[in-house]
Amino acid sequence: MADILSLKEAALVYLDRSGGLQKLVEDCKPFSDPQQVEAVYRLCISVNPSDVIEVDPVLGDCVLHNPLAATALFKSVCFLAIKTLSLVEKIHTESQVNVILKLTHLPPFPEYTLDLCSFPRGYGPVRPVSMEGLVIALTRVTKYTQGARFLCVNDDCPCSTGFHHIRVHAPGATESATVGNNFSCMICSYPLKEDVKFRVLGDKQLVELIHVKALDGLSAYQQSSLRYQSVTLFLRDELCNSMRIGRLYRVLGIPAHVHQWPSITWSVEANSVQPWEPEYPHKVSASFQKLLKSTAGSPWRFSAVVAHFFGSDVAPPGLYNTLKLGLLLSLVQTRSDEKDTFHNLDLLVVTTDTLIPDRLMMYSLALACRGVRHQASGEMFASLSKDQHGTGTANIHAGSALLASGGICMLGDLGCYKKDRLDAIQSVLESCTVSVFIPGKKYGEDADQQLSFPVQCSFWALTESTDASRRSGRADYAILGTAEMGPVPLQLADAFGLVIQCKDMAGEQALLAQTVHTLQQAVHPGKPLYSSCWEFSTQDYKELVAHAQSLQVELTPEAEKIIHGYYMASRRVRTQSQGVKMSVASIKLLISLAEAHCKLCLRTRVLEEDAVIAVLLCENSVTLKHGASALVIPPDAVFPCDLGDVDGLHKRDVTLDELHQNILRFIYAYAPGADAYITEQ
Repeated sequence: MADILSLKEAALVYLDRSGGLQKLVEDCKPFSDPQQVEAVYRLCISVNPSDVIEVDPVLGDCVLHNPLAATALFKSVCFLAIKTLSLVEKIHTESQVNVILKLTHLPPFPEYTLDLCSFPRGYGPVRPVSMEGLVIALTRVTKYTQGARFLCVNDDCPCSTGFHHIRVHAPGATESATVGNNFSCMICSYPLKEDVKFRVLGDKQLVELIHVKALDGLSAYQQSSLRYQSVTLFLRDELCNSMRIGRLYRVLGIPAHVHQWPSITWSVEANSVQPWEPEYPHKVSASFQKLLKSTAGSPWRFSAVVAHFFGSDVAPPGLYNTLKLGLLLSLVQTRSDEKDTFHNLDLLVVTTDTLIPDRLMMYSLALACRGVRHQASGEMFASLSKDQHGTGTANIHAGSALLASGGICMLGDLGCYKKDRLDAIQSVLESCTVSVFIPGKKYGEDADQQLSFPVQCSFWALTESTDASRRSGRADYAILGTAEMGPVPLQLADAFGLVIQCKDMAGEQALLAQTVHTLQQAVHPGKPLYSSCWEFSTQDYKELVAHAQSLQVELTPEAEKIIHGYYMASRRVRTQSQGVKMSVASIKLLISLAEAHCKLCLRTRVLEEDAVIAVLLCENSVTLKHGASALVIPPDAVFPCDLGDVDGLHKRDVTLDELHQNILRFIYAYAPGADAYITEQ
């Protein structure tokens, strides 16, 4: 008894020092409403284990290793404080106080960490643990019983009135354990009957959490024999809706075995939830640092060389350079900024042969912080099932796009999709949200419901173009410059934003180079195939992408003028000559491309030269969809010549300078008010 009193005294000292008593006073004020009469009053107490250990090591040990006993101690102290300070007159017994201890953190030791890959999970001490994982499914918010009042059926028993028998929810307990019909009076052993009007309900939500490495099996780049199993989390009351599907979280919770005859389910009662992001290496390799130093004289050369040698395991340097640059730009631009605003860069590739572009995309997917390859037979956005934990409500499972949140979702060849699925992709690209319809009758609700989830990833897709003359019997395309998009409607191509055409300019020579490259890779795997002063490994590229993603960039006035001027001029020209309306999304695309190129060049200020690259990529993209305009540029404007040596880089700089002047002339001639910020010279 002396030990119990000592622990209660330590708990009171901690509450006084930490401000918990003052918070208790504030939390009790809403309970003073005379219209509100309940059996149980719920109070959340924030507990810092480190501070508790400084006050009393025994109490700290109790908090960390026997949370149920620690809760009982704090509950007794809170009841005493409530009665002493006359905070809530309606509280008559200690059992009416339902205290929830909210842990701020746990010690950073293995004993307090639960790896979601570790099995088997047998019976162990019921104590809080920390875990990290990815949300792959969640249910709608439903109700559960926080507490209930029971009365003895024996009228002569003192427990037939008052608040002597109060049952509250405990971790791992089912609903029947709180409001069952087989309880007996502790005094006379007569049956107890619930006073239903005093039942207190709370919110409950179930979440499926899985180890983040489970996504490696969805990237399809490196298949693994490992299999991962998810863990069911119970979120209650203020924690409901604190987790979003497809996001990563660090959870403090108490493992529990839920008994639902004839099965036993291992689950976790969540105590606190915090967003979590794994740490990625943010450094630039010595090879890229050396390249950056040697190309400092030109704002275009670093990114050109980076793209030229990118994916050399898949395609020889010099082939698919524009596609390689587009993939790198999408990788570095896909991220959330400091204001939690998500930035993405979708990419549609038009090609006559999807094999090598598909392999380049797969290679690039492995460099993303999170990359998911969607299988045409799988669910792309979300699916529904009935919850198996007794509630019967709808369980919403993440599809490929939601699992790829914060990263890349590769759709593959759009020719494999039916029209309704292509329409769904277009809707998501335009709205960045996916809607899930939940039929109420099927999932135990009175009314149907429609939920919306934000889709925060970049989409990569391929489409195989066909020879227009073969398909339509015409000798050339109807509009100069347009490309045959195969099964992709024009509206869907517009929704993607950036469209890149992989066109073999060298014909048989390019095919021969790719064939030789593939054969040499098969005969001499891992051996360098090309003699060059620059050699970059896949790890070098992964670190470069991670570092470039972390850069915060700002738009310079010169770059802003180029972007704004090109948009206004192009909008005017294409509306008048082609009836094509340049949407505001084009501005967003131009800014994203310029920012991404700036990051890839490891700069923090978006220069005019970055805007030029953005304009050239955007103009090529619009031309593929709607035809050429008054701004005449070559089909592969960003890589107009071979980059095999320094002369090639110099020739590219000269060509880009000329294209830069063409863009300025185009803006000066067609953009309204351009003479105010661009001189005729």
